[in-house]
Amino acid sequence: MKRCSFLVLMIFFTLSLVAQETTKPYNENADPRADLKKAIAQAKKENKHVLIQFGGNWCPWCIRFHNMAFGAKPIDSLLKANYVYMLLNVPQDKKKRDFTLFREFEYPNRFGYPVFVVLNGEGKQLHIQDSGILEHCQVKGYDTAKVVTFLKMWTPMALDPATYLVK
Repeated sequence: MKRCSFLVLMIFFTLSLVAQETTKPYNENADPRADLKKAIAQAKKENKHVLIQFGGNWCPWCIRFHNMAFGAKPIDSLLKANYVYMLLNVPQDKKKRDFTLFREFEYPNRFGYPVFVVLNGEGKQLHIQDSGILEHCQVKGYDTAKVVTFLKMWTPMALDPATYLVK
């Protein structure tokens, strides 16, 4: 009986992981330039930064990050408080990719996918983050503490010189 229960739990766990990774968070028909313009305007209005996640529905690591971002409370809270989070779809077919976007953002695709670009409310690029550095060393996924640290380092408050003035 114990073996049967264990087997059922393992099957359920495996199916839930597969289901999580088969969601399609990237809008493959989106206009990335129009969405970027809206995200920058919203970030400026709300005194936030834009966090662009380059990737696609074809990328299991991209989907893992997206699912974790809204599944881990400290990450979800940091994103909502400090960023306009944008998924920028990169087609799997390289012939369909807009390489001018990569050039404009200093070729973040050199790190693979997903890759993150942080912009301020003016649209100025602040940082490119290789997602491989955020991975957990013991499990197939991302390390919550590493992601939290990354997000905290690029908040508007972290980059505001007034934050560091002695009063």
